Amino acid sequence: MKSIVFALAATAALALSSFAHADEYEIDASHTHVGFTVSHLGFSETYGVFKNVSGTLTLDEKKPEASKIDVTIDVASLDTASEKRDEHLKAKDFFDVANYPTMTFKSTKVEVTGKDTATVTGDLTLHGVTRPVGLFVKLNKAGPSPMDKSKQVAGFSALGKLKRSDFGITTYVPAIGDEVTIAISTEAIKK
Repeated sequence: MKSIVFALAATAALALSSFAHADEYEIDASHTHVGFTVSHLGFSETYGVFKNVSGTLTLDEKKPEASKIDVTIDVASLDTASEKRDEHLKAKDFFDVANYPTMTFKSTKVEVTGKDTATVTGDLTLHGVTRPVGLFVKLNKAGPSPMDKSKQVAGFSALGKLKRSDFGITTYVPAIGDEVTIAISTEAIKK
């Protein structure tokens, strides 16, 4: 689930011609969605989101492989549309937010795969464990905001998967799925 954070890292991978050099951006939390899905007993998929996300990214047009992302997610901001389930997920059986209140993603490699796509690999730290996670990222749009032309905005979508057991979150595996799918949509504003 924490890998979700890590789809944001994929945004750093996309440095396109609209950027003349390395530019610093700040994630716009009000236009960022870090979601996940996990199988519930094979009968359905449980959907969730982390509401509080912050971070920065550096986009470098001339040297895209030098682009970077650094994201922090407040694990207690988890929301699965069920208060009782959220309380259980935040407890020791799963995320243990009392001991691990945040998860982080820091990019380690950006590989441009197309005109507006990239694979971003980074270190995801979740539940006290750090492991590499890969995200497939697409640049949706970059340029001046139509609402405020003085703001330069870059928007990305990212997808990834991880095994929660790799991060020490093993309660009810395999009944509740081990594989977690991450879906991220984000906007970042040039500083």
